Amino acid sequence: MAPLLALLFMSAILEAAGAGNDSSSQSVFSLDRYGARGDGRHDDTHALEMSWKAAWASPRPAVVLVPNGRRYLLKLVTLRGPCKSSVTLTVKGTLVASPDRVDWSDKDRRHWIVFRRVNKLTVNGGGTIDGNCQKWWPHSCKINKTALQGSSNGFVIPLLHQSESGQSENSPATSPNTDGIHITRSNDVRVTNCKIKTGDDCMSIENGTHNLHVSKVVCGPGHGISIGSLGDDYSRAEVSGITIDSVQLHGATNGARIKTYQGGSGYAKDITFQNMAMYGVKNPIIIDQHYCDKAKPCVEQRSAVQVSNVVFKNIRGTTITKHAIKMNCSKNVSHAMALP
Repeated sequence: MAPLLALLFMSAILEAAGAGNDSSSQSVFSLDRYGARGDGRHDDTHALEMSWKAAWASPRPAVVLVPNGRRYLLKLVTLRGPCKSSVTLTVKGTLVASPDRVDWSDKDRRHWIVFRRVNKLTVNGGGTIDGNCQKWWPHSCKINKTALQGSSNGFVIPLLHQSESGQSENSPATSPNTDGIHITRSNDVRVTNCKIKTGDDCMSIENGTHNLHVSKVVCGPGHGISIGSLGDDYSRAEVSGITIDSVQLHGATNGARIKTYQGGSGYAKDITFQNMAMYGVKNPIIIDQHYCDKAKPCVEQRSAVQVSNVVFKNIRGTTITKHAIKMNCSKNVSHAMALP
């Protein structure tokens, strides 16, 4: 019933790094230059689209600038590539989602700011991306049981703030479906220096993600660093080359997690969780190939996403449950895992 107020990087190569390129060699395209009001009340979607279009056509590295000290109201917007050169979205002010539900179409209530087929994208700036989350949580079907089945579950990323030390995302522990960072269908991604507090996965890594490196992330509360869920609705999943390094988890439900539905196909392979510190985590290490987040119980299936070549290395800390390691693996596919 509500949109995914999030940054969705699909088929993109995203480097979420604090430092941009040399400003002397860049072309800067400010939203204000394209008629943005920046008062938080008037629609500035067109201004963002026009500044992106100019950056997209730039023959040299370009910056789309969200100026400091102002609030830019946005409806659903898709920023497309491929661009002629690298593009940096520098958010110094605030991007805020429209709070009016009529601004979101029935065909797409799950997205807000979407990047498609964009290579060499950097997001930085120290500003705020505000999804107006409190407006949408009551309409999640996980809270409002009268919400129509089959509609969006109201996934929300309410606040993304990036400072010199990285970025932080904050949602209450009770907020529904608030994945902090969601990565899918993306290659060669680096995520570093993040602090995430949320009511769902701090990071969710899903189908089509290859060569991902995550480092220096602090998570809690939340559901941990999750690969999956994969293979839902009998789908095929392909995930490989995932490294999670130097991560802290405080009071999270899970730590290092892989979750797949029965009945799926494909693979999740070459995965390393290392140098992780966990404090008061319920399930520090968990692989669950019988994951089921459906209204009805999931029935036993013979096929599954194959999980292989998984390494857990130098993981330390405390757990609030008896078993620190849980392996609920499929009976039908082989696995190779190591816990040095």
